[in-house]
Amino acid sequence: MSTTTSHPSEPEGPADGPARPGRLIQNEATTEIPVHLLFRDDPDPAPVPLKPAVVGRRQGTGEQPRLRRPAFAAPKRPVPQVDPDLAERPARVLPGAVGVLAGACGAAGCVATSWWAGVLPPLAGEALRLPVYAGAGLGLAQWAAYAGAGVLGLFGLGGLARGRTGRAWVLDLFGRYRGTVRRSGLLWVNPLLLRRRVDVRLRHWRSEPVPAADGSGVALRVVVLVVWRVRDTARATLGVEDHETYLRECVEAGLARVPVEMPGGPRGAGDAVGEALTRLVAADAAPVGLEVFSVQPVRVEYAPEVAAAMHRRRIAALDAQHRASVLTSVVDSVEDTVTRLTVRGLVELDDYERKALVKDLTVAFCAGRGETAP
Repeated sequence: MSTTTSHPSEPEGPADGPARPGRLIQNEATTEIPVHLLFRDDPDPAPVPLKPAVVGRRQGTGEQPRLRRPAFAAPKRPVPQVDPDLAERPARVLPGAVGVLAGACGAAGCVATSWWAGVLPPLAGEALRLPVYAGAGLGLAQWAAYAGAGVLGLFGLGGLARGRTGRAWVLDLFGRYRGTVRRSGLLWVNPLLLRRRVDVRLRHWRSEPVPAADGSGVALRVVVLVVWRVRDTARATLGVEDHETYLRECVEAGLARVPVEMPGGPRGAGDAVGEALTRLVAADAAPVGLEVFSVQPVRVEYAPEVAAAMHRRRIAALDAQHRASVLTSVVDSVEDTVTRLTVRGLVELDDYERKALVKDLTVAFCAGRGETAP
């Protein structure tokens, strides 16, 4: 393989041969490929490793090298994280009958201890049909029996609770999560546990007017409807201070990132805004145990400081649109009228007469539109 380079001082071709056209690029480089390489019969040509080609500036051409801007990766927002060990699990509870039985046993123990000590009133003894007993007095054994029966009665009756459908209890013992109760009916829960009631039903929240902006940066006030529920009671109760306040702040943050369109815009713009808001709010609320189904704007209006100016601008745009539609209709009517008159041979017009007719028809049609317009 050979390479030849031509220079401006060299002749373009031999004197006795045909003239070769001059090259547009004076410093071009050509490579001659041997003919035997173009017609090779190798059944399996050996692969040739190719190095990446680098195109630079040719000397003497005045070509400036292109500078590539460094590509900067957009920083990713940190994902909210909660303690991974904090997850909802069922708590250990007993049927309510156990608590009722324990309370009854405690009350019966107190009555028996009073009869044993001889301090039971006679009327109570007769009502209970207890034999008459002089009593051994209030000694250490009697006081211990009182304490045991009282503790049993208090634990039995104090742990009774009524579970409701759609409500749950998050149990906490000295700052440690002990489980969640989602059962309904009469239950017995350890009275030493702290109970936090959580609403796990499907809920909707209609927000107050929240600041937002459209695609042009114009200030808006948006009212959104959020459909959500508590999925993980442990994270919703113990992962954040107040999960309802956290959800409101997530909605405000989503509206600050998603441009909102005014009513009357392109069809489907409101649905696209709702889908974008739902994705953002659901992603922010999922780590704290909240499940967001829909975040949909239900009322959009301009902010008070720009409402008057945007109202005038909207009226001007509607008026311009109306004028353009009227003008288009008039021009189409004039063109159709002139074409029919000339094609049917009703009139023969030169350029001057045609222009005059077009002018008169335009004035007539515009006047008629103005009179019929409301």
